[in-house]
Amino acid sequence: MKALVLKEAGKIGLVELPKPLVSNGKALVRIKAAALNRRDDWIREGKYPNIKFGVTMGSDGAGVVEAVGDEKDQPWVGQEVVINPNIDWGSDLDVQSNKYTILGMPVDGTFAEYVSVPVDRLHRKPQHLDFLEAAALPLGGLTAHRALFRRGELKSGQNVLISGFGGGVAQFAFLFAQAVDANVYVSSGSDDKIDKALKLGAKGAYNYKKQATYPDLWKTKGGFDLVIDSAGGDQLNNFIQALKPKGKIVFYGATNGLPAKLDMYRMFWNQLSLLGSTMGSDHDFSEMLAFVSKHQIRPLVDSIRPFSKIVESFPDITKPNKVGKIVFQI
Repeated sequence: MKALVLKEAGKIGLVELPKPLVSNGKALVRIKAAALNRRDDWIREGKYPNIKFGVTMGSDGAGVVEAVGDEKDQPWVGQEVVINPNIDWGSDLDVQSNKYTILGMPVDGTFAEYVSVPVDRLHRKPQHLDFLEAAALPLGGLTAHRALFRRGELKSGQNVLISGFGGGVAQFAFLFAQAVDANVYVSSGSDDKIDKALKLGAKGAYNYKKQATYPDLWKTKGGFDLVIDSAGGDQLNNFIQALKPKGKIVFYGATNGLPAKLDMYRMFWNQLSLLGSTMGSDHDFSEMLAFVSKHQIRPLVDSIRPFSKIVESFPDITKPNKVGKIVFQI
């Protein structure tokens, strides 16, 4: 079978590998579609924990169960599934265990024609989605759902600002927040992305390369109840200024690094919360899929490409004009 492996730091390639064997408790999935994440590029660059060379990469995938290791799991054979990429989250819904990892590093992932995963990683594909759309869901959808609802406790009618609109998690946060009738605002460094968000129903937007923060807070009735962010850096202080009293910032990354200073005075006086978040538990994953099905949400797909083009597609993950996921037909 064809698979994308990490050969060494900075070097990936499509190779021929044997089809995985199916052991007890496992299922063999014929992958129909897989999607790129920013995590995959960090792994390619060697900037991720537990790097192992020769591992098949990829966290997002959807396909058809071809075989199972146990007779009791036979009903799964032939089912159209999406794969939960969590491994060993643990029993605490609020925080992952110290054994937690994600499919695609250090264990073989979804950038292959076949993958063998534990049966309890299988979920039936939402019926309203095709394989390409379903493959875009797992990592980004799970991260966004947890950030918005478990950590951010977003409610209908609240004002939420989603920074970096266009990225994988941010686009899901946008769609999920809209689905519960929140007032959704975005920031981006691209006017094209801002125009796209406004056409999709954003209440307002600003270009952080031109403006320090949202310029018309009066339009939001005084500011934001929640900010969802992946960048960190000094813009955290802009978010703190834009929050209503009791507001929250939930961040799931820090690509801009640490802020030079933090406006702690405003934070304690206004009873603000700064909360970290990761992907999410198995329970969160099930809730995310149920939410997507209930609201008939379709992921934003930037482009659909043949699997043979995956190596050359990695630089496109961070392109400024990309909105939504890059998905591969396998």
